[in-house]
Amino acid sequence: MHAQTRRLLDLGLQVDADPGPPPTEDAILAVHHEVVPAADLAVLLRRGDKPGFVNVDMPDLAEFVPVPEVTIPNRPLYWLVGIDRGDDLQSWSPEEAAPELASRGRSPLTVHEGISWLLQRPEVLEPSSCFMTIASRKPKARPKGAYDARTPAIWISGGTGRDGRETKGAPKVGWCWWRNRHTWLGFASVTRRV
Repeated sequence: MHAQTRRLLDLGLQVDADPGPPPTEDAILAVHHEVVPAADLAVLLRRGDKPGFVNVDMPDLAEFVPVPEVTIPNRPLYWLVGIDRGDDLQSWSPEEAAPELASRGRSPLTVHEGISWLLQRPEVLEPSSCFMTIASRKPKARPKGAYDARTPAIWISGGTGRDGRETKGAPKVGWCWWRNRHTWLGFASVTRRV
């Protein structure tokens, strides 16, 4: 059994699938979005002694699904190859970053993939260098092809507002507006999914 699969089991996830060997040394094991709800994965995140959480303003996180442009392998567990936090795109909006990533031959991460990455590599989440997961969007009923204006992101809670002081320093799954820019959020992406 691969160490990353063992890590998921140690966290309490019931994963009985074998993803096979990693295609590259730095590949990251992702949990398919239909296997475990993102909110259930988020609470398994840790930064020091702080557990992860979902922003109170995002009770509909389960409705954020992979966009059609992203092909997710039809397996409970799969590999992410060439993952990058996208720090060079800080201060870009999701609307601006999406075509830029595509022009580089890269695919943005879904929120499940972003959480999966941090479950294996919690040190990736750093102050002033966190990331959006813009391959997850919430479809709107109409017009056809339209999305909710929010996009999921993962950062470190400041422990302010409705988050509560006790969350300061904890991994947080929240959201940002599709057309807003943030100096401390990059755009996580991969070269391929296997």
